[in-house]
Amino acid sequence: MGTTGQGQAGQDADEANGQTVKRRSAASGFLDALRLSVTSGVTGAALAALVVGVIMEAVPVFVTGGGVLILIGVVAGRRSPAGEEPPAGRLALARIEDLRATNGEMADVPVKFRLTVAPDDRPAYRVKINQAINLVDIPFYRPRGTAVVTYRPDEPWEVRIVTRPTPEWSRRAEEAEIDSAPESTLVSDPGVSEGSWCVLCLLAFLAGAALVVLLFRGELFTSGDGEGAAAKPPSSSSSSTSRTFSTSTTVSGPSTSLLTFGVMRVTAMELEARVDTAYVTAITIEDHRMAVRGDSTRPVSETVHLQSLPYELFPGLVREARTTLGVRDPRSWRIDVTPGTGAGAGPRVRVTVTGKEGTAHLDADATGRVTDRRVAAGSRDLR
Repeated sequence: MGTTGQGQAGQDADEANGQTVKRRSAASGFLDALRLSVTSGVTGAALAALVVGVIMEAVPVFVTGGGVLILIGVVAGRRSPAGEEPPAGRLALARIEDLRATNGEMADVPVKFRLTVAPDDRPAYRVKINQAINLVDIPFYRPRGTAVVTYRPDEPWEVRIVTRPTPEWSRRAEEAEIDSAPESTLVSDPGVSEGSWCVLCLLAFLAGAALVVLLFRGELFTSGDGEGAAAKPPSSSSSSTSRTFSTSTTVSGPSTSLLTFGVMRVTAMELEARVDTAYVTAITIEDHRMAVRGDSTRPVSETVHLQSLPYELFPGLVREARTTLGVRDPRSWRIDVTPGTGAGAGPRVRVTVTGKEGTAHLDADATGRVTDRRVAAGSRDLR
């Protein structure tokens, strides 16, 4: 099911659709900002009138300020509960372009996704979302995979991954092949950020209050110099990324092991945050130590995505290697994950165990399925 990559005409349609959504959203955002500015300014002026009326003992000024505040409260009270319900979300398929977990302290892990959403009734487009995914379900979401999502036609940036789709949509997701949409089709919420809304409200509020004070400055016998401190632009710092990198971490405590459920994935998240990338060229896991290596010049196809590995299945592979490869009393074990060779090949997982009979290993693919075994040379049990 190719939903994008349909030639120049398809790309032009995607870009035109994205521009239309952005124009509509920009107009709506401008009207919201204008309405908020007017309301904040009038509120500030009304409060200032109350204060000025008390200081000057001017009843008309006090009554005017109080009346305006009551009017604003009545209008706001009538608008709040009467909003129309937004259109219901629609189901669609989406290609996972990239994903990155941001925390691992709870069972539901916040993950940043970059998706290509391919609705049935409109051109495909790109979107970035944040969604909490259960720790056990994370291995099912991999780059270039297909997921079932819901989206709102009027606000296409409102996209959520359906973690438990119906059998029909699950079948469609398994059979679908979705092409990546152009970066120019990326949509995002055009609304002003919460911090910008607060600044806008504050400025309008202060402007309204200052206007009333200036009108009655003669009667108040005071004058003030309004000194507005210009906001300094945020300082920016740049750091150079080395060509190659490597780092490791050790799990402390005699009773703590990376084979404990969830510990491997949490440790991988810590290493990802340390090297500031999810794409590495090698991963080594031992009982109390995990290490990663990488090369920033290597293409993505020649790397391993840290969060796409089925860490929850690795303890079972270690247990199988320790009991079925002829090493009766394994002294140590190690997991090595490297990029696959060949087009479309996933990462290769090798579990190595060492004992007095020698060294043995088994190989598995990115889903935890065993693909090869090599028993210890000195083993009597050649299973």
